[in-house]
Amino acid sequence: MRLKRREANKHRAIAVAVHIAALLLWEFGVRWFEVPRFILPPPSDVILTITDAKYDWFNNSIVTAGEILGGYILAIILGIATALLFSWSKTLSTLAFPLLITLNMIPKVALGPLVIVWFSYGINTNILITFSLCYFPILLTTIRGLREIEPDLLDLVNSLRGTKWQQFIYIQLPGAMPFIFSGMKVATILAVAGAVVGEFIASDRGLAYLMIQVQASLDTPAMFMAVTLITLIGMLLYLAVLLLEHIIVPQDARKS
Repeated sequence: MRLKRREANKHRAIAVAVHIAALLLWEFGVRWFEVPRFILPPPSDVILTITDAKYDWFNNSIVTAGEILGGYILAIILGIATALLFSWSKTLSTLAFPLLITLNMIPKVALGPLVIVWFSYGINTNILITFSLCYFPILLTTIRGLREIEPDLLDLVNSLRGTKWQQFIYIQLPGAMPFIFSGMKVATILAVAGAVVGEFIASDRGLAYLMIQVQASLDTPAMFMAVTLITLIGMLLYLAVLLLEHIIVPQDARKS
């Protein structure tokens, strides 16, 4: 156990050292070769933008984080609920699942103009776009997890006259958790992408929207800072999912 902890700490230290080395190389490399600031600013210039009130980093970050979390949580709830309905009804699965696959194939960016017409600009529209990207991975992994349950366990619940809801709560959901978390981890990446796409095409607030605004003035340091904050929000969400998985799912049952 101690050996594993040492190895884990060693890997973390190496990861931190690599990131620090990359930043130092970036900082001194840009200055050494005199790269124009509007092309590639040094990290120190990027960090300095955080103190400039005109960018309103805090409120824009809150908006983007809210869009990511809103769409992500909605995708988890509806993804699991839909997978459960499909596991209960083969007829529903046969009729609806092919349609969902077709809808998932539609490029979400191409739907942008239609989404604006239907729902106008705003956070709710971006939450919907984020949801549309996150929903399918969670649905697929949950369906697979529900199908992996031992039939004997389900037969036992049925023999004891358990309801479908009891079957789901006590047998199917715990057994499918490793698969659900696998889909949730994939969806964290898509959630960030969904919020960014939404702000590019249908927003008047948020970090990605701010990037579009500062692009016109070639304010590259502010664009880099916006990308950095978006990345940090995504990393925090992913770490939260990993922590939740560590608490809920036994180590031997976790999916990579």
